[in-house]
Amino acid sequence: MSIHPTAVVNPGAEIAGDVEVGPYAVIEDNVKIGPRVKIWANAYICSFTEIGEDSEIHMGAVIGHFPQDLSFRKKRSRLIIGKRNIIREYATIHRGTQPDSATIIGDDNFIMGFVHIGHNCRLGNNIVIANTTILGGYVEVEDKAFISGYVAVHQFVRIGAISMVAGQCRVTRDVPPYMLAKGESRIYGLNVIGLKRAGFSQEERNKIKRAHKIIYKSGYRLSQAIEELEKADLGREVRHLTDFLKKHSKRGLSAHI
Repeated sequence: MSIHPTAVVNPGAEIAGDVEVGPYAVIEDNVKIGPRVKIWANAYICSFTEIGEDSEIHMGAVIGHFPQDLSFRKKRSRLIIGKRNIIREYATIHRGTQPDSATIIGDDNFIMGFVHIGHNCRLGNNIVIANTTILGGYVEVEDKAFISGYVAVHQFVRIGAISMVAGQCRVTRDVPPYMLAKGESRIYGLNVIGLKRAGFSQEERNKIKRAHKIIYKSGYRLSQAIEELEKADLGREVRHLTDFLKKHSKRGLSAHI
């Protein structure tokens, strides 16, 4: 274990033997840090935080602090961060609001500088969130989504798998999987490049394109579009899209541009 002499590490923290802790970093009690994690200078790791192996917490990041929620009563809640996450400078990730609730970050995510992830968010795997983006409380982001910089995501919004949100977007409604969003929660097409990079075949992309037309170009109400998608039986990827649409949402679905 390599802990800089200026770091403040509570003896109640559980830290793997090969963790690196930089100058002036602070690690509170009831923290669990897995193997080969690197904590850079001036990072602050708060109580009831877990960080998985091979992750990086860069300079000035504040991880697991109290949620910015007036209903929070300082009861024990948690932040759980998976493996191989990169959390860059001055990012803030808050723990859950309700007792024993948690904010959960999956594996292999890249969270850039000054990003804020609010209480009770749930992030999947292989997600990229660019600089200064803000996720409100209870936001859900599925695998391989890409959220550009200066984006504000309203609380309770869901962002689907392999979707892409353009810079400076105000996301006030759900963004379905595989879609491109910009402006004020407007869908303007499919994330074709993202689908190709994810290894989707031409046939699979064509099925998703057909699903996009059913949802946004047919004139159907959402319930009708879901029925048409289920009848069409366009494969596993479209079934995931259909399931996303069927789940109850507090914010509604982003409209087409």
